[in-house]
Amino acid sequence: MYQEISFASDNCAGVHAEVMKALNNANEGYVNSYGEDAYTEKAVKTFRKHFGEETEIFFVYNGTAANVLGLTQGTSSFKTIYCSDSAHIHVDECGAMERIGGCKVQAIPSADGKISAKDIEPYMQGVGVEHRSQPGVISITQPTEYGTVYTAAEIKALCQFAHEKNMILHMDGARLANAAVSLGMPFRQFTRDCGVDLLSFGGTKNGLMFGEAVLFFNPAVAEDFKYLRKQGMQLHSKMRFIAVQFETLMRRVLWKESAEHANRMAQYLHEKLLILKDIKITKPVQANVVFATLPRRIIPPLQQKYQFLVWNESENEVRLMTSFLTEESHVKALVNDVEKLLHSE
Repeated sequence: MYQEISFASDNCAGVHAEVMKALNNANEGYVNSYGEDAYTEKAVKTFRKHFGEETEIFFVYNGTAANVLGLTQGTSSFKTIYCSDSAHIHVDECGAMERIGGCKVQAIPSADGKISAKDIEPYMQGVGVEHRSQPGVISITQPTEYGTVYTAAEIKALCQFAHEKNMILHMDGARLANAAVSLGMPFRQFTRDCGVDLLSFGGTKNGLMFGEAVLFFNPAVAEDFKYLRKQGMQLHSKMRFIAVQFETLMRRVLWKESAEHANRMAQYLHEKLLILKDIKITKPVQANVVFATLPRRIIPPLQQKYQFLVWNESENEVRLMTSFLTEESHVKALVNDVEKLLHSE
């Protein structure tokens, strides 16, 4: 259903106008297929400017594929992937990691979506025992599903712990641009430089029509991934249409402009809701999402006009997500309607 204003997900926003223009420009004439083209070459070079020349970059269709295929490449079926209990690979990928990779996914309880070595260590039992699944990967989400952001120090500590335990660290960066803006850091500073081995880099939530990227910072880990991507049905024949989007997003500051705007709109919404009686903000607002509890009676009428998710029905907690398309007027309209409903009988 189309609604004029949506706070359901940044996936609900359309394609950024500059990305759409780039897609149209790329739709001229003939180029080689399966990534053997100038558009893909430019996109790879642009990524390496951000992450380093040794980075291996592979484009895929969607975030589930980026996570599942990357993690399958980075570990073995007899190993465990440790993640937060709110992580996408645990909650929202329909068991794809277990089905495709064959790995055990161990969810670690977390109130804010973040996990630490202290949280993980109690679950690492039976190391070296052939009857037990062995430690393989720590997977973190940046920002988390709750919109909280790991600091560079927290990421570095987790990477050191992972490497000491002969594991690798994977980062699900579906909204990595929002994290970079929140931290005020270039991408490399809180990923590769901290010791991250494998990164799922999101584009769809920041203005792309489709397409995600799998980045390996250790070329040895990436060896033969091209075959796994093909087996995983993620090798796009007309690769130029994924590549040109990323090249447009990353070449200058479009990624940053879009993420800055989305984060700013979330802060604006946060400030407006804070002053309303009977509204409680339940999570720190560090990226482009606001979690809040609303009186149950006002949720159905609000959802008739605005799209948003009820995150925790038992507590009337809702998720309000902003995007590059969110306007101040959208936030004002939502807050005004919340206020009216709060004062209605």
